Amino acid sequence: MTPRTGASAPRAVDAFAKVNLHLHVTGRRADGYHTLDSLVVFADAADRVAVAPDAALSLALSGPFAAGLAGEADNLVLRAARALAAAHGIASAARITLDKHLPVASGIGGGSADAAAVLRALAVLWGVAVPDAVALSLGADVPVCLAGSACVMRGIGEELRPAPALPPCGLLLVNPGVALPTAEVFAARMGGFSAAAALPAGWADAAAMARDLRDLGNDLEVPAIRLRPVVAEVLAALRGTGALLARMSGSGATCFGLYPDAIAAATAARALPAGWWWHAGQLRGSGDGAAIRGGGP
Repeated sequence: MTPRTGASAPRAVDAFAKVNLHLHVTGRRADGYHTLDSLVVFADAADRVAVAPDAALSLALSGPFAAGLAGEADNLVLRAARALAAAHGIASAARITLDKHLPVASGIGGGSADAAAVLRALAVLWGVAVPDAVALSLGADVPVCLAGSACVMRGIGEELRPAPALPPCGLLLVNPGVALPTAEVFAARMGGFSAAAALPAGWADAAAMARDLRDLGNDLEVPAIRLRPVVAEVLAALRGTGALLARMSGSGATCFGLYPDAIAAATAARALPAGWWWHAGQLRGSGDGAAIRGGGP
């Protein structure tokens, strides 16, 4: 069946970077999937996805990190489009463009955010809904990226609960220019499992949030450092700037620092080594302030 194209389809959708403020591996199911507990928030750094009607499915890449995806004949964006079309028995026909500004395989959900953005855009273009099963089939981070707001994520990504109320908070993302595939990090992980976090209803300010988060952790940080020792250098650099909290996001190699506000995050970025990618801004929905991107391609 040919999809119905909506006249009000968005020309472009932002795919915001997700950040795991904590990430606990809570168990492993019989099918091999790990269960997680994570407070997921979003940065004001983003890729941009645009869709338009066309006779066939195609993907054009642009942006500073486009080269990292150029060799993928069937990346997550195309798989998302085909999965949505298959779920509704329609032809997967659209022209997709991806302006890639987030590092690839970097622990901030770039591919998952892109897939979620294309699902949102194509759902409007084709006049269909996005089934939960389609989002989850594409990866653990796709459902939370589809939701697009701060959540407590549990299970294998399918359990989304409201996040605590977030205070105004500056955020600095830093990537040293190395890719770190998620499967490699999980394969390198050793040891037991962690309990799910007990979080308050909210925090009065960024300092209070950082204090509570320091009692938690990212269970993938140790294996990631074992695979890419430069991750430890990034964390040390962030701590050297006076960050309220420095931690790796997801499976790495991107790390983040929390600061009282966006100005403090931008000031801290000036102390970073040349050549690292960074983005200084704030948690989305946590206040006003301009974002600044620097380093890298």
